[in-house]
Amino acid sequence: MYDKVKILVVDDEEMNRELLVALFEDLGQIVTVANGRLALREIEKSPDFDLVLLDLHMPEMDGFETLRVLKKHLSWREIPVIIVTTGRDDVKETLAIGANDFVAKPYDCEELRLRAITQLKSKKLQDLYKDLGGHLEAEVLRKTADLRKALAIAQEAEYEITLRLGRAAEFRDMETGLHTRRISEMSELLAQLAGLSHADCELLRYASPLHDVGKVGIPDRILLKPGKLTREEMDIMRLHTVIGGRILSNAKSYPSLEMGHIIALQHHEKWDGTGYPNGIAAEAIHIFARIVSIVDVYDALSSERPYKPPFSREKTLEIMSDGKGTFFDPVLLDHFIDHIDAFAAIRENLKDQDPEPDSELGALALLA
Repeated sequence: MYDKVKILVVDDEEMNRELLVALFEDLGQIVTVANGRLALREIEKSPDFDLVLLDLHMPEMDGFETLRVLKKHLSWREIPVIIVTTGRDDVKETLAIGANDFVAKPYDCEELRLRAITQLKSKKLQDLYKDLGGHLEAEVLRKTADLRKALAIAQEAEYEITLRLGRAAEFRDMETGLHTRRISEMSELLAQLAGLSHADCELLRYASPLHDVGKVGIPDRILLKPGKLTREEMDIMRLHTVIGGRILSNAKSYPSLEMGHIIALQHHEKWDGTGYPNGIAAEAIHIFARIVSIVDVYDALSSERPYKPPFSREKTLEIMSDGKGTFFDPVLLDHFIDHIDAFAAIRENLKDQDPEPDSELGALALLA
């Protein structure tokens, strides 16, 4: 009917113990002791008992104290206890302490056996539910770990796609892929310094490489022109923000692309409202775009371009400080300048490499 069980009989009368052994020995293992102190020692050694048959009036430790200890213990309290003793005067007290059932001596053997079997079945069901709960919990943890791993892979894949899409635009104006990496890492750092949430910092890290994706729509004669652009050429060049916004529009199901859309469209807006393409100002500009604006200008000023050499740190910070409160968000710029060493370290770790003439990309760069 069920697996073999383990029953603890606690009674100071040897004859009572022998009678209970004879009554239940066909159900499994029966362990007998003469008082509560010995009973607790047995349970401490082997807490896998399925039932305790407990007398109340015993020397050393009586059944009342034994029951209290059992029902206060975090693990032992789950073991069902049937009180087997003379008289019914102690029924309410023992049930209040936590006894599962009560049988008065002299008892009907068949009745006691049926009551014991009922408690044993309840205990087995309880153990089954506990085991099932443990298995389910382990399975949930395993599935959760698998989902987290899959999500991490998906996020890294999304990041790689945004990096490569950003590089596609930069190869057209002779930027390196390290520029997108630098913008990504520096944007995340500035977001952290500004107190953005971990999730927002991660999202900005993934989305910021898309800031200049609209350059794919700018003609080479303008994008690659070594000298100063005319007013008409500058107007066309500024369209890369609008083009980038269009390329990345209608992507609400993909957070990195949706944020990339906002950054591409707004990263040339200025704090005082004199930027482009829409002339929005201050906090109307998304904070992601305000962050990218700062690190993008810093990277451009610090890098060599066909029309200029790299500026020194001092010159770069002087130019950027002049734009505080007009070009740049003043609070974000303060965070940036206060931690310039950290941003310089990112530039150093992701430093541009001169193209090698014998490499495919190097040859293309030289031919261009």
